[in-house]
Amino acid sequence: MKPQNITLLDGGMGQELRRRSARPATPLWSAQVMLDEPELVVAVHRDFIGAGAAVITANTYVATPPRLARDGQEAWLERLHTAALDAAHQACKDSPHPVQIAGCLPPLVASYHAGLVPDDDTCLRDYRRLVAAQAARVDLFICETMSLTREAMAATRAAKESGLPVWTAFSVDDQNGTHLRSGESLAQAANAVVAAGADAVLINCSTPEAVTTALSMLAELNTPFGAYANGFEAAANLPAGGTVDALSARQELTPTAYADYAARWVAQGATIIGGCCEIGPRHIEAIKERLIKS
Repeated sequence: MKPQNITLLDGGMGQELRRRSARPATPLWSAQVMLDEPELVVAVHRDFIGAGAAVITANTYVATPPRLARDGQEAWLERLHTAALDAAHQACKDSPHPVQIAGCLPPLVASYHAGLVPDDDTCLRDYRRLVAAQAARVDLFICETMSLTREAMAATRAAKESGLPVWTAFSVDDQNGTHLRSGESLAQAANAVVAAGADAVLINCSTPEAVTTALSMLAELNTPFGAYANGFEAAANLPAGGTVDALSARQELTPTAYADYAARWVAQGATIIGGCCEIGPRHIEAIKERLIKS
């Protein structure tokens, strides 16, 4: 009997776009695509939906005020968010199954670098701006790749103000899945965002092995939890403002191998499963075939 009541997420948008575009990567890579090749974003969303994803995330990960101010133009923010949400809604048309669109609240400055997180007031201000740009056209919010508790708290609070469901996802130390990349306790961070209103807690953009360890901590919460790992060899090596060209993918993490990890997570009690960077439509399809009851 296949497990039931599993919500299947999509996989890593940015890496799929890198594979499909001939344009060189830039620090604003996935956002730049919204301006230059929005049809690629629609195609990737559709492929994840075709693989079985019931939730797709808007392609706005790098379109934050600090990143745009550093690498592009902050005035692009509303335009990029509108284009990303247009692409997500277009991809959902004619889907063979219901699909929800998740708004994206990412690290404001850089993934994996807790020391670069702005002060609390700035975090809350900028996350409120992102929520305002997305809330009318999404079904829920995912605060993702959170490496520091206070940034996760700001994102969660801003998202809760929308009245929509909020899922908060932490990125953990790849060598010690019981701690965030900041070194803080995952258990304490998870309890903090639940107290702030998070409707589910997830682990994302960490190795599958670290995710497995981390989920043993989340199983103690009285809150739905889940995971979507990455397929990088060492994600933390990405410098702030750098491009993913600096990272290497794990060749052994095939769709079947990734589905094996997903099955373990479900056995631990996870009910929300998907993929992050380097996890493509074939990986999501493998999870669906293994875990989702038709």
